[in-house]
Amino acid sequence: MEIIPTTPRWNLERPFLTGDFHQVTKNPNLTAGPKPFLLESFGRNCDNVIGSYPVSVQELLIIDDLLSALVGIEGRYIAIRSARENDGHVVCQSDPSMDLALQELIQRLFPLCEDYVLISWFIEVKSHSGNGLVNHAFAAALRALLLDYQAMVAQLEHQFRLGRLSVQGLWFFCQPMMGALRSLSIVIKKASVNNFSGSATLNLLHSQAKAMAGDNAVCVLLEKMTQSASSPYLSILERWVYEGVIDDPYDEFFIAENKSLEKESLTSDYHAKYWQQRYSLKDVIPSFLANAAGMILTTGKYLNVMRECGHTVQVPQSESSKMMSFGSNHSYLECVRAAYDFASGELLKLIQEKYCLIGKLKCMKRYFLLDQGDFLVHFMDIAKEELSKRTEEISIEKLQSLLELALRSSAAAADPCHEELACCVERISFLKKLSVLKDLEGSFPSGEIVSASDSGNQPGSVNITGLETFCLSYKVQWPLSLVISRKALTKYQLIFQLLFHNRHVESQLCMAWQIHQGFLAYNIMGTSILRSSILCRSMLKFINTFLHYLTFEVLEPNWHLMHNRLQTVKSIDEVIQLHDFFLQKCLKECLLLSPPLVKKVEKLKLICLQYAASIQLFLPSMHTSNADNAADKFAFGSGTSRARKSPRRNRALCPAENHMFSDSITRFEKEFNAELRRLGPILSNGSQTEPYLTHLAQCILGVGSD
Repeated sequence: MEIIPTTPRWNLERPFLTGDFHQVTKNPNLTAGPKPFLLESFGRNCDNVIGSYPVSVQELLIIDDLLSALVGIEGRYIAIRSARENDGHVVCQSDPSMDLALQELIQRLFPLCEDYVLISWFIEVKSHSGNGLVNHAFAAALRALLLDYQAMVAQLEHQFRLGRLSVQGLWFFCQPMMGALRSLSIVIKKASVNNFSGSATLNLLHSQAKAMAGDNAVCVLLEKMTQSASSPYLSILERWVYEGVIDDPYDEFFIAENKSLEKESLTSDYHAKYWQQRYSLKDVIPSFLANAAGMILTTGKYLNVMRECGHTVQVPQSESSKMMSFGSNHSYLECVRAAYDFASGELLKLIQEKYCLIGKLKCMKRYFLLDQGDFLVHFMDIAKEELSKRTEEISIEKLQSLLELALRSSAAAADPCHEELACCVERISFLKKLSVLKDLEGSFPSGEIVSASDSGNQPGSVNITGLETFCLSYKVQWPLSLVISRKALTKYQLIFQLLFHNRHVESQLCMAWQIHQGFLAYNIMGTSILRSSILCRSMLKFINTFLHYLTFEVLEPNWHLMHNRLQTVKSIDEVIQLHDFFLQKCLKECLLLSPPLVKKVEKLKLICLQYAASIQLFLPSMHTSNADNAADKFAFGSGTSRARKSPRRNRALCPAENHMFSDSITRFEKEFNAELRRLGPILSNGSQTEPYLTHLAQCILGVGSD
């Protein structure tokens, strides 16, 4: 087996071989990295101080030292000291015995020398692999600039060797470079102190270029540096908007990917944040991309959805679509817009055509909003016995088989989507579920999270049955789960539970009404039965009015409005927004977001159910006067035409029966009318701010006045 050679020791002790990094020594007792510019001496030894020479000689000596200092090398009479450790800041100092006029001149050139050393240090440090692609590109651009600077110094040295360079001339020729290196040193200092990389470095360069707008040469240089530094960044951007892939090894891109969020959570977690947080914007965004950041994020997300579906797609590219640099013409923004339009159109076409989005939404309307409720009537008849049990005693498997039987026996049999329906029974009642719901937009606790202290606060919460907690579920596949998520499905289930329970109350009141009709057919007349018949009619009118409001004044108009708008959408985000708005508006207008109104309506329905149960139990048992009462009783309960064909008999209730029945009817009548009177003002007051309550208030008040 071949042995891999070890790294030489000098590579660890002397990582930098340019500038004055070679002067740094490493203490073997310290584990810290090399410390640049820890100079051991102030200057080189010399026999005489510079002040001992004539001024003309001093000028020649100091020019020679200045040419060395301009490239970061100490001279005999100019020393370069490290101001602070590990940050590249140095201070140039001259021999104090020098002529004062010369000292004044060379002091003007020292900032240029210090800036060069700082830039050289930045290039060496930021060229390491861990500093990011933007810093690498910026360092490469700085290195190219320093090559030009070093060529200028070499030309000045040539002039000096020819005897044509004075200190004044040196100052004159260095003027153009001083402003440029000073601006770059300011950028480097800020970037080093804050440890900038990626977007932060680009923003720093961009802001400095704007700040130097008055100096055209420096501004152009900074813009060129920004373009060079942004080149790898734009390559990352290009791959994201054209392929939907984040190729960001140093985590510099302004879009973050959370791989812990999976698309499967959309169908199982009410709080799923896959679409919002799988890909999200970071806090620091390049200023020249800030206005298009949302569009860039969305473009890549659309391409990712198509890739997750196994649909390979790539935005068409041409030479003009290459985002190699940014500039005042904003051509890169046009490329982003073109990529967004393509990705948006392709994804919308894929979901609408291949995955039949509109068809799935119609299925949700058909089964959850009871657009075609014939299957539900059949299901309620055959599953009544099972649904009447307590929730823990109900067999979900049996309910599922009964639901499939009802679906196959109705118009839904021709719909293949009915196979995705499933039964579920909540652990708490519908009213309890709404009572723990504080903010439907913010959080929606699961049915199992209920405090024991609240278990008896709501009517009918002690021994709830499947009739109060039954609802449907639906299996939604990716990518339709982006639109019909677990959160959206929960809203559909809330509306379904409201409609289902109202249908159950209506069914029970209809049975009570049939019993009354049986007694009227037998001419068993009395004031109490007449009052009961009138009360039953009022209750039926209330339930029918409420159901009519829910279906024809809330669900149908809002559905058609959403359906029409879906024909003109241009992106999947618009589809999600329209669908969420439709569900939220339906919940609001179905009173589910108004706890006081829901409690009043549920109280009225509870009174109706108690009344219907009393009528079904009490009235048939009172008619037992002759041998054929069993057949008569069957006729009363079934409401068939058999009672109408039987000979009429005149019979009145005995005083004891009449008194007991009258008291019961009076109690139900008082409770029902009292709750109606309380509900009416709440609806009337609410209609001032919520116009959708106006018609419902008129209908409810009309029931109370009957």
